[in-house]
Amino acid sequence: MATLIVPRDTPSRIATYVTAAIGSIFRILAKPFSTYEAKDRILAFQAPWFLIVLFVTWLGMLLSGFALILWANSPLTISEAFRESGSSLLTLGFATTRTPGATVIDVIAAASGLAVGGLLIGYLPTLYGAFNRRENAVTLLEARAGAPAWGPEILWRHQRIGIIDSLPKFYEDWEQWCADVAESHSTYPILLFFRSPDPLRSWLTGLLAVLDAAALQLALCPTGAPSQARLCLRMGFTALRTLADTLYIPYKSDPHPDDPIVVSYDEFLRGVKHLEEIGFPLERTAEEAWADFRGWRVNYESNVLALAERIVATPSQWMGGRVEGMTIPTERPVDRTPDEPEGTKYTKPGTYEMN
Repeated sequence: MATLIVPRDTPSRIATYVTAAIGSIFRILAKPFSTYEAKDRILAFQAPWFLIVLFVTWLGMLLSGFALILWANSPLTISEAFRESGSSLLTLGFATTRTPGATVIDVIAAASGLAVGGLLIGYLPTLYGAFNRRENAVTLLEARAGAPAWGPEILWRHQRIGIIDSLPKFYEDWEQWCADVAESHSTYPILLFFRSPDPLRSWLTGLLAVLDAAALQLALCPTGAPSQARLCLRMGFTALRTLADTLYIPYKSDPHPDDPIVVSYDEFLRGVKHLEEIGFPLERTAEEAWADFRGWRVNYESNVLALAERIVATPSQWMGGRVEGMTIPTERPVDRTPDEPEGTKYTKPGTYEMN
């Protein structure tokens, strides 16, 4: 019951075992498929099935528990005790034993069945409310970061359409989003496994892109970057550590700025060149900014990659190659104008690189 009604992360062995079992089954089912979209279609059913199996598990344990109590405190055989326990737990009332002890047990069993069913029904609106809040920001991010989201692309698009002045509000909104996700997803960990409607969108990929954009701007533009970028980063890796604790993922609480990261210098250099091509105002070269970028990223990278493996997040750039062995580059629509009706295609969408 604590899983449903206590507003904090309350460890539950039953929920942990069910999560592990359902997760293993769906990972096995998704493994044979070669494209990420096919895997995503399978994995989309993981969280709903968890709820169903958890509910059935609770009912099964209550059924067994009350049956054993009835068997020990009445003249019923074990099969008759299970029959009466099921009748009472589901409030059907077709089997009763007219003794004081059995009647009390039947009443408690009926009340327990109603309580579990009622709590689960009340649990679902809370889950889907938190899911909708999370996905609203993730959906809005597609216009700013592409699909799947990528950190340098956020800064590129803001420069491309001349809205760099909106970045402080953008970082502030995502700081709030991180706080909301940290609270809701640590209280109800199953939310971590609810997937976005679009396979190219993911709450974790989006968060990584926002944190990378903030880290890039702070590293490349130390005086011009908004203060909200630093606050967003701080709240971002705090939220990720909260979620890592929820799933018992180990991490360094105080990483060293010189610790290695999986993003190579060449990958970082390509991201910086991406910004240079569009004329993003830079105060430093890639070489000068690399140490600061790495110093920021060590605070959140390991938790992002560990969570990505657990939930099979969309394998975007700077996370790809670590999830299901593939990388999906960011899609960008063709830029059509009256002067150029055929438009300019900046990237080739839908390209999949299998490692």
